Amino acid sequence: MAIHQYTYKACDIEGNTQEGELSAESEQEVVTLLQNRQLIPLSIEQQAPSGGLFTRQSIKNSDIIDFTNGLCTLVEARIPLDRALGLLEGITEKQVVQQLIEDLRRDVKEGKSLAEALQTRPTIFSRMYVNMIHAGEEGGILEQLLPKLADFMAQADAAKRSIISSLIYPIILLIVGVLSVILLMVFVVPSFATLFEDMGSNIPSSAAFLLGLSDWLKNYGWTLLFIPVLLWYGWRQLDATPERRLQRDQMMLSLPMFGGLILQAESSRFCRTLGALLGAGIPLLKGLHIAKGVMENKVLANSLAQIEEAVRGGISLGKALVNEGKFPVLLAQLVIVGEESGRTGAILDKLAETFDGYVKQQTSRLVALLEPLLILFLGVIVGAIVITMLSAIFSINEMNY
Repeated sequence: MAIHQYTYKACDIEGNTQEGELSAESEQEVVTLLQNRQLIPLSIEQQAPSGGLFTRQSIKNSDIIDFTNGLCTLVEARIPLDRALGLLEGITEKQVVQQLIEDLRRDVKEGKSLAEALQTRPTIFSRMYVNMIHAGEEGGILEQLLPKLADFMAQADAAKRSIISSLIYPIILLIVGVLSVILLMVFVVPSFATLFEDMGSNIPSSAAFLLGLSDWLKNYGWTLLFIPVLLWYGWRQLDATPERRLQRDQMMLSLPMFGGLILQAESSRFCRTLGALLGAGIPLLKGLHIAKGVMENKVLANSLAQIEEAVRGGISLGKALVNEGKFPVLLAQLVIVGEESGRTGAILDKLAETFDGYVKQQTSRLVALLEPLLILFLGVIVGAIVITMLSAIFSINEMNY
């Protein structure tokens, strides 16, 4: 989410000219923001960054979490929203965040709700974030929802960081191993070609294959750089249409080990979102509608749409979950218990913690399994290269004798 600063000149419907600054991802987004304010853009210019490449600012997830926590504290203190945004603008040190808050405050002072102001910046604030703020404003319980939203974002960010940190070592190991094999093939293996030529003998087919592969890597190895690009393009194509994305997400859920991990992670996201909404007094149907928009897997999002319709028709949430059959049995059974005891929100919060624990545990197990497998795999490749070349030398020596 690289945010740029733009200066603009615009006029209103009465012909009065206005000038100002806006933070946005693109010039088109600036046009949209101005049109939302009933302004006609006359000129838009992107400001040059104040520093070099390493000082370029962008809005990170941690900035949104800090913004949410700060807003939560001020709203709980019964400070009016526009004043709270003004205080936040003065507290933050990051210029691009200051500009964002200033833009939000301007929209709020012009009569927009906070949710409407956030909605015009979809690259910064997720649909779930906007929906929860909208529900809080609509129900007059923003001070109750903001702490839950801040907690939700902090826990989601912590889980994401935990997974990323656990994958750092295997990724470094893989990169170093692949580079070692490439260096071996490009610089070490070709030296054997000269040796075989000097000995004047036919070499074994396995050694000839390695020498040919080494020669190809020296001349055309750069083409391997296109593999990540092709993989990325192929993945994007799977997301090109709703039908393809549905097929892709169904395939992801069907993967051994990883499918279960995805299901548990999505179940945690659903439980935490709906639990926070119910705990803040949001009606079940509205909570389900918001939770549906949080799901990243479209198969499960469609399943929640069916569950929402079933609940609208009078079926209990627990029964609808059982009938749909897409979510874990534990989730459906405990929701039934929660509905019977009147503690659905609290049980959903507890389930979210359970599913989070499962995801962390399974991720740790997969990483622990991945590390020795990578070492073994790379060791086998290097060993095969060395053994192949040495065997070729020994076989040629035997032929000469």
